Amino acid sequence: MSAPQFDPATYDAQLAEKAARLVELLAPFDAPAPEVFDSPREHYRLRTEFRLWREDGQRHYAMFEQGDKHTPILIDEFPIASRRINDLMPQLKAAWQASETLSFKLFQVEFLTTLSGDALITLAYHRPLDDAWQQEAEKLAEALGASIVGRSKGKRIVIGRDYVTEQLTVAGRTFSYRQPEGAFTQPNGEVCQKMLNWAHDVLGERNDDLLELYCGNGNFTLPLATRVPKVLATEISKSSVNAALANLDDNGIDNVTLVRLSAEELTQALNEVRPFRRLAGIDLKSYNFGSVFVDPPRAGMDPDTCELTRRFERILYISCNPETLAANIAQLHDTHRIERCALFDQFPYTHHMESGVLLVRK
Repeated sequence: MSAPQFDPATYDAQLAEKAARLVELLAPFDAPAPEVFDSPREHYRLRTEFRLWREDGQRHYAMFEQGDKHTPILIDEFPIASRRINDLMPQLKAAWQASETLSFKLFQVEFLTTLSGDALITLAYHRPLDDAWQQEAEKLAEALGASIVGRSKGKRIVIGRDYVTEQLTVAGRTFSYRQPEGAFTQPNGEVCQKMLNWAHDVLGERNDDLLELYCGNGNFTLPLATRVPKVLATEISKSSVNAALANLDDNGIDNVTLVRLSAEELTQALNEVRPFRRLAGIDLKSYNFGSVFVDPPRAGMDPDTCELTRRFERILYISCNPETLAANIAQLHDTHRIERCALFDQFPYTHHMESGVLLVRK
């Protein structure tokens, strides 16, 4: 993990710079001024990973500047990480310093925490893990009040659970989310909550159905499902699909059908290019789709998926890359206009930004 330049005094100026960049990128499409959602200035990051670096016979948490894997920055605390991570760091370090079993060939540590205080620690080793390791790790998990996952080549030992449970409140309702170890989750919980509330508000109460592409662990699916009669959601990652199904179940949400298809495959299915076994028993023609929600990877939507979204009255688009967002809007601009847009500062002190737009058919 590379080290961000952390300086709360520069935060407001950096955020203004991001807002100006988004305005500039969306200017060709007559976008309204973005709604800007800021981040806590510190302790906002709920997950982080550290390499370990040996110096003077001891292992230390280390980070590196981008592109430099040889000059470690040794750290004992990490102000952008959650308070829970900062509390756990010295306790974990003391534990491995006191135990050859825990420290031998340990090379990486990952922390996953939640706003609700849950924590999971992944310890990665260049050696097989044995019973002695498991006994020590079980004592450690109890002492820290956290789950622990031990990883070595081809093996994973779980002590406690292999997920954390997050709770996020949207429009007065609290949703519970299982976030599995190793799967993608939004790192900035406070800003994620702002994104969910914005999307819930922007979609509004609808009497037509919603198609969701790239649904992940159901982060947006849960609150958006409360706004429409039915949702058809797709996701390609198996661990994310399993987490999403558990999250729908845990929250008693029963109007969502989830299919393990990529956005490209769903496009082919809707275009009747070819049938998919995974759609057996699902009548696509029974849906009265009015809106599509997309939260694609950094590369944005491929041209065919972009064309698919054009069929919908409303396109709600969350993006982690404003450049590919602008490229996709350029493809859709002849049929859709931007009605609302927003900037979500998920990643303070970096150039990365998360943004959202609502496109409505002209």
